Amino acid sequence: MAANVTYAEACETAMRALTLAGVPSDNARTQSDLLVEAELFDRPSHGLLRLPRIVARIRNGVADPVTTGVAAWRSAAFLQVDGLGGLGPVVAGAAVKEVCARAREAGIAVAAIANNNHLGMLSWYVERVARGGQTAIALSTSEALVHPWGGRRAMLGTNPIAIGVPAEPDPFVLDMATSIVSMGKIHDHAHRREPIPADWALDAAGEPTTDPDAAKLGAIAPFGGAKGYALGLAIEVLVSSLTSAALGTDVVGTLDAEKPCNKGDVFIIIDPVSDAVTGSISAYLDAIRACAPSDPDRPVMVPGDGSRSRRAERMAKGIPIAEDVWVAIRALAGDEISTTQEHSGGR
Repeated sequence: MAANVTYAEACETAMRALTLAGVPSDNARTQSDLLVEAELFDRPSHGLLRLPRIVARIRNGVADPVTTGVAAWRSAAFLQVDGLGGLGPVVAGAAVKEVCARAREAGIAVAAIANNNHLGMLSWYVERVARGGQTAIALSTSEALVHPWGGRRAMLGTNPIAIGVPAEPDPFVLDMATSIVSMGKIHDHAHRREPIPADWALDAAGEPTTDPDAAKLGAIAPFGGAKGYALGLAIEVLVSSLTSAALGTDVVGTLDAEKPCNKGDVFIIIDPVSDAVTGSISAYLDAIRACAPSDPDRPVMVPGDGSRSRRAERMAKGIPIAEDVWVAIRALAGDEISTTQEHSGGR
């Protein structure tokens, strides 16, 4: 059962929950915006489901609600950031703003971030940069959740990559994990008490499972077999080489509420060669969309199209949020919830 929540109501409730947890208003707005945008994009695994854990991490002293981190330029175009345990999008947002400004001068700039909390949906960052006229590449690591190709045990992160490139009327935006799904999506299935496909994950014994609770104790499959595994491993070692982040089974803090987060994040910002390039990219993407579809009922899209379509629909009709998640968010926001409301999902 789900509650149907307006965009304004979701933002306001998340803001109140974060403010009551000691997050300053600007930081609360940044964090809540990312979580609600994930809900609009139908990415509940990266949405409000994560808010109770964020609040718990703040209360447990492993997430600093105030800091934006400290940064130092190691070279003209390489920014080293210590997140000081801050909120993921708050620290990363400050770093991205700084490297965007430097890329306008140098043509390219990189931010390598350590000691930062979970970033959330990477497309949130790269789309904003691309709408500002620059290209962005975002890389992040996570706790060991994915088994190597041919293996039976989790040894590397889901290690997502996102790319945003300026185009008209909307930027090209790719956001994907190198696992077949994110662990957050498996948690979302567990919340909804829905089975997962048999090729998503292994249980703790290394056997395929459709039980999301068993999958949480096991390992997710890499996407695309050996190629997805290789890309995920490449991101893991690349990010660690730039941030000195922990590797593999030593990474903690992205799924629990008690341990300091020690994964790494990297943002690469590139200034376009010329505005003419944006025009040619836009025309190329439109040509792809105009390609004759193999299924007449499913037109060809490019990455980012589906998410924007779902966002527009949910802005108009409301956001379906799992009942137990919405009840938990409202409780953190200080709402009084009647027994009838709690069981109906209403407000």
